[in-house]
Amino acid sequence: MAIAALIMTAMPALLSAALPGMELKSSARQTAATLRLARELAIQRGEPIAVIIDLEGHRLTLPGKRPLSIPERLDLSFEIAGSELIDAQRGTIRFFPDGSSTGGRLTLAYRGHGYQVGVAWLTGRIALDTWSER
Repeated sequence: MAIAALIMTAMPALLSAALPGMELKSSARQTAATLRLARELAIQRGEPIAVIIDLEGHRLTLPGKRPLSIPERLDLSFEIAGSELIDAQRGTIRFFPDGSSTGGRLTLAYRGHGYQVGVAWLTGRIALDTWSER
């Protein structure tokens, strides 16, 4: 019983320490999935599809779909084509019917470590890579 009580006492601390890492990985994967869906929709529909990235609101919006919210505790930044900037806090990555895109990179981080979700402009390929400040 004493061992079980000790484990039960330690669990909340262990879970709260692990939570940002789990949120980070999950958010990065969901971000990549949202961008992949936008590319697929552009190809299927034969028309450009833009994903709106809102740094201030911590969300990605794909028209006609529920916005993807990024947890506030995570840092979110982007590098996108100048023509796709809406303002300093918002911009888009646009996918075209041939699968290509305007390209860009989103970084999701927590305490200097995280993931980059890159979009190649020529192919529209989405890649998820680990990232850290150096």
